[in-house]
Amino acid sequence: MESAHIDAISKIAGDVVASPDPGRALRVWREKIGIKQIVLARELKLSPSVLSDYESGRRPSPGVLFIKKYIEGLVVLDEAKGRVISKLLFSEKNSAILAIGEFTRPVKASTIIRAVSGRLIAGGTDGVNLYGYTVVDSIKTIYALSGYDFYRIFGATTERVIVFTKVGGGRSPLVAIRVSQLKPRMVVIHGPTQLDPLAVELAKKEGLILALSNSPADESIISSLKAL
Repeated sequence: MESAHIDAISKIAGDVVASPDPGRALRVWREKIGIKQIVLARELKLSPSVLSDYESGRRPSPGVLFIKKYIEGLVVLDEAKGRVISKLLFSEKNSAILAIGEFTRPVKASTIIRAVSGRLIAGGTDGVNLYGYTVVDSIKTIYALSGYDFYRIFGATTERVIVFTKVGGGRSPLVAIRVSQLKPRMVVIHGPTQLDPLAVELAKKEGLILALSNSPADESIISSLKAL
């Protein structure tokens, strides 16, 4: 499967899992992409009535395996429609999310810190493996993303590193994570020469691995993470 498809699956899955009504969230994505229910049901080898029951909440909330199968079905059908998903997900030039992806294998937290020219500030990295990464524009994330949109940064798993760029003292990103129901395993702050003491304290309270990166540019961090 192409990387663009994997990114699409990760982004949609993050949105669906974070929703209080996963069935409805799936239906919203299906309608946004323009896939008819009967067509998707045929692709998934389900009856339209069963699919309708999941989307409407008449059946118990769909599990992770069903959600994955559903989204993969959307992606397969979308390819025949001219890659509408990709246009929906990547058309915003000013997106707060600069890069998001899942590693093809587990990557040690210590390896990630070295890759982003980072320095460990809080938490322990021994034996910690991560499975994905997200790089975000800190200012746009805090001010532009709200509600369930914020959960898009978690991709397919919370066992990931989130890199916040263009950061002042590091307080705002950690406060945002503090009040969020979902928490990443690791946070990297890029921008300041030293962190606000409150940011460090919040990371410790949440049990996060916190690192400070002195990488020269956002692009360098993204390239390094994609290469892992």
